Amino acid sequence: MSGEKKEVPPEVTKVLEAIAELSAIEDDAACTAAVSEVLRRWPDLGSELRQLREKRVNALRGERRTWMEIAEIIGNVTPERAQQIGKGLSGAQRKKNAAAKKAAEEQPGQ
Repeated sequence: MSGEKKEVPPEVTKVLEAIAELSAIEDDAACTAAVSEVLRRWPDLGSELRQLREKRVNALRGERRTWMEIAEIIGNVTPERAQQIGKGLSGAQRKKNAAAKKAAEEQPGQ
């Protein structure tokens, strides 16, 4: 993975600015309510973002990009992790699959 600094897309900057704006709310009750609303919506938002990333990773593969290239685009992941993202595997799913595989290997007589 290259050491060059990537330009931050303006959409990412907007999200970070929105979080800073939440932090800047002076009224504790208003801040708590606003942050709580974001957190209530986060599971759906996180899922939507993961699906969007998976779709775009697969589009990059369709353009004949290598897993190494895609990992560099994602940033801070291995080519193996990029491939898992393309398959839609989240961290929780990878851990569950690894645990199931380990349990099956430990079963005597199978």
